[in-house]
Amino acid sequence: MSFSLHRFLRHGHLEKVYENGLSHRLRKAGVAVEQQYPLQVRDEDGTILGDYVADLFVEDCLIVELKACKAVSSEHVAQLLGYLKACRIEHGLLINFGAPKLEIKKYVLSE
Repeated sequence: MSFSLHRFLRHGHLEKVYENGLSHRLRKAGVAVEQQYPLQVRDEDGTILGDYVADLFVEDCLIVELKACKAVSSEHVAQLLGYLKACRIEHGLLINFGAPKLEIKKYVLSE
């Protein structure tokens, strides 16, 4: 769905436009998706340290971090991996709509 959205809109829009577009297309396909979904960041012992707001939270098990930049950087990857670990979510996608060619990277944390 992200590919067809990128093909339609191309690059150059704000991240929020892609967030709304991808959420809309996922919902139309019957996929449960929440935008700007608050997740608790926890320490090793389970103590709540704060909150993180996921761009998209899909089917209660997948964090989708969206970008609209020229290229994905190591900081973007570190951000997503940190969120996955701290929120105890195993699967994440990093999608960059900002480049001429759509970039999608999947990350899986397993203990």
